[in-house]
Amino acid sequence: MAWGRMAAKRKRGALPAGKAKRARSAASTGEAAPEGGPRERSVAPQENGIPAQEYSIPPPVSQGKWKNKERVLIFSSRGINFRTRHLMQDLRTLMPHSKADTKMDRKDQLFVINEVCEMKNCNKCIFFEAKKKQDLYMWFSNTPQGPSAKFLVQNVHTLAELKMTGNCLRGSRPLLSFDPIFDQEPHYALLKELFIQIFSTPQYHPKSQPFVDHVFTFTVTDERIWFRNYQIIEEDASLVEIGPRFVLNLIKIFQGSFGGPTLYENPHYQSPNMHRRLVRLSVAAKFREKQQVKEVQMTKKKGTKVLVEEDPTEVVFETPAEEKPVEIQLVKPESKPIVKDKKKLRKIQRKKQKKLFRTEGSA
Repeated sequence: MAWGRMAAKRKRGALPAGKAKRARSAASTGEAAPEGGPRERSVAPQENGIPAQEYSIPPPVSQGKWKNKERVLIFSSRGINFRTRHLMQDLRTLMPHSKADTKMDRKDQLFVINEVCEMKNCNKCIFFEAKKKQDLYMWFSNTPQGPSAKFLVQNVHTLAELKMTGNCLRGSRPLLSFDPIFDQEPHYALLKELFIQIFSTPQYHPKSQPFVDHVFTFTVTDERIWFRNYQIIEEDASLVEIGPRFVLNLIKIFQGSFGGPTLYENPHYQSPNMHRRLVRLSVAAKFREKQQVKEVQMTKKKGTKVLVEEDPTEVVFETPAEEKPVEIQLVKPESKPIVKDKKKLRKIQRKKQKKLFRTEGSA
């Protein structure tokens, strides 16, 4: 209110204090002030009584007017993990025209985000919605009129996680590179315009730098949008990845902001719950198949063996062996003494030999 009263007291057509002083100094020297404010003028010293030509120094490029007032609100719901938090922080650092806010409660409806954006004076929004502490959804919205798009985020890699060699100036303005398919299909054309208004840094933004040293690429592969951030090297215009990187799987495009009639629904989209269910069913099918194979093997082992009839041609190449006479022993064989010591065995043999010699001599 104080500023309004001060502005009301000013006379119409009056210049501010700084510009009025410059205008007075210009009037005293006999120079007319230009429309965009006074420019610095310098006069070279006279040589031989002849005044030199006057020249003016143009203002720097950064003194342009900030006309594009795009502001993007980047925040999330409760229940996000550390990877999502780091991704959200990376997007805030890459987009100097972004604003942050506290996490939104899960019980609140998504229409409340429009009021939050109005309070923060933002006309674009990137909202991270976490479900089941494992699924991440990202909303891109033009508040409060719309349209808005909902994506499933996959394969998230942040700046801190990737060991990339690329680097860029903080606050510099990026180039936006889009796949040619964005101009062929209507729903991709709508997303292209939404991405341009959200990710492009406005010219002459107070927090931006007047340099272009990196590029955001949006590529469509496998019915998904792949986001990459590359550094532009000045020497040979080659690209080096900076990060972060993530994949956006489109779910729906709504006419309003965070709701309303559905403009497009992705027929190739598969929910994470359905994907996990199919994975469980495939694992269960493999287990059942193994069990069935085991049961078949057990029935084969327990089954009665089929007797095969004798083949008469098997004995064609057999030669009959000679029959040996059967010998029947009538006398019990002598038991051999079990002697472990070899010396005792030798003594026993000597005694036997002596007995034989005695019997022969007596005969």
